[in-house]
Amino acid sequence: MNWLRILTVLGVTTLVGCATPAPVSPPAAAVIAEPPPPAQPALRRDTLKHLANRNLKPIESRPLNAKASCGFRDPTGYRGRLKLDVKEASVSRFEANVDVPKHGSCSFNLKDFQQTDRLPNVVLAAKKGDCKVSLWEQEHQVTVAFRDCRAECSGNSVEYLWPILVDNRKGSCS
Repeated sequence: MNWLRILTVLGVTTLVGCATPAPVSPPAAAVIAEPPPPAQPALRRDTLKHLANRNLKPIESRPLNAKASCGFRDPTGYRGRLKLDVKEASVSRFEANVDVPKHGSCSFNLKDFQQTDRLPNVVLAAKKGDCKVSLWEQEHQVTVAFRDCRAECSGNSVEYLWPILVDNRKGSCS
């Protein structure tokens, strides 16, 4: 009788061991739902206090329109020239030259770039290399900023390359 009991127990455990549970599918809502957007970091109290009494306005997201043919020079001899024409966030003319005394110069021409973005900022990317030129407007001032533009500059002038600021009402720059 012991053998019969042992065989029965072995048979039952074998059957139980071979049984697999039915696959459980996740609820449909869990599959479709996107992860929540990352939380924006809260501004510190002292930052909010500093900003509270300022007349700051958000930058409007609208197509950029700018036209300038200007030059600038500062007392150290840092000087530049800019020819710019942007209509409805489409750049049709862009030439910029910046001379940095004792360090070299930087030169930019639209033919060497392709426009990659229009909103919220206009972005020109070099066809060869990493250089990017970003343009945006804040109130009546257009900023022309340069990033990773070592190939467009001689000497170490890229280390002294500042954004060019354009007064969009007058077409002057600094």
